[in-house]
Amino acid sequence: EICACLVGSEMCIRDSACIGCGACGAECPVGAITVEEVSVIDPDTCIDCGACQAVCPVDAIIAE
Repeated sequence: EICACLVGSEMCIRDSACIGCGACGAECPVGAITVEEVSVIDPDTCIDCGACQAVCPVDAIIAE
């Protein structure tokens, strides 16, 4: 399964589950998530707080 994040972040968005709603990006306190067709986490900005995971309506975000 492909995850939309780069090595270095504990949080990962599963491409197959993400619906691109943007809830995670709106909740991220440091602006680490961009929304394109699916959401993508920037591991250099992400602080692994889990705020995005808590608001995802389809449980597409996992901690690796």
